[in-house]
Amino acid sequence: MNGIDIFDGHCDTILACLLHGVGFTRNGGHLDLERAGAYRRYAQFFALYGEPEDFPEPLSFREIFDREYTLFRREAEANAGRVSLCTTAAEAETAFAGGRVAAFLSVEGAELLDCSPERLEQAHALGVRSVNVTWNHANALSGTNAEETGRGLTPQGRAFVEKAERLGVLVDVSHLSDAGFWDVAETLSGPFWASHSNSRKLFSHPRNLTDEQFTAIIEHNGVAGLNLYADFLGEAPGVDTVVAHLDHWMELGGARNIALGGDLDGCGRLPAGFSGVESWPLLYEALLRRNTPENVVRDLFFNNLMRVVSEVCIM
Repeated sequence: MNGIDIFDGHCDTILACLLHGVGFTRNGGHLDLERAGAYRRYAQFFALYGEPEDFPEPLSFREIFDREYTLFRREAEANAGRVSLCTTAAEAETAFAGGRVAAFLSVEGAELLDCSPERLEQAHALGVRSVNVTWNHANALSGTNAEETGRGLTPQGRAFVEKAERLGVLVDVSHLSDAGFWDVAETLSGPFWASHSNSRKLFSHPRNLTDEQFTAIIEHNGVAGLNLYADFLGEAPGVDTVVAHLDHWMELGGARNIALGGDLDGCGRLPAGFSGVESWPLLYEALLRRNTPENVVRDLFFNNLMRVVSEVCIM
């Protein structure tokens, strides 16, 4: 694994660690620092995410954010030789030079920020560099792929994504309604992304992207991260299923616009043969066997997402 570089756009490891009372160093989930650290360079967007019903005691969304952020900082400090919180591509390069994982923070569902541009600014000051406008539940900013599916960005939603662009926070359209997606594309001038979504053409699920949506991401110079959640890939998926989603996007001209978005620790089922972060070489090797040029594979696995971070996350 040491010769492979990985930049994964989405995991739910913080929530999994909080719920199961485990840490980042070594755990029984999909991702930990020992396994991630086996790659030559490894970067990861760690999502701050959770629903009140996930916890044994009632918590507000703000309390969920605070608890998860506290856990992340505690684990980062306890593993200072293995991982660094990064907010820019330059900081990631410093982490790699020291043999550490580059950890970026995201917020999955703006309700954790009270759907407030002011709270977004506070989160940016804490190191957050990406935000999903919604999770599955409709909020004050927009409808979702699962609730109020025909509702796009509200005026508050437009103000929120405009604020994110000014701050240098990536706007993430995974989980968003189709109407909300197109409102984001219309509102933003620069790159946005779908951190963990697949091709709806290959598997018809509202969490996946239509060809038109992926093309809009290309036009904005953004990326879409391939999701390993089996329910978004197809029936009885394996590595060839993941490759098929990737190939379809390549046919649309997306060689510079595909990334990884594994959804590790948020997946109920992974494709056959995948067990966690250690399994990415299965996809890497499958692409090489299909005569995909290795420079293209390296772009998909690392460079494309780092390019977007370099362009957007500059403050």
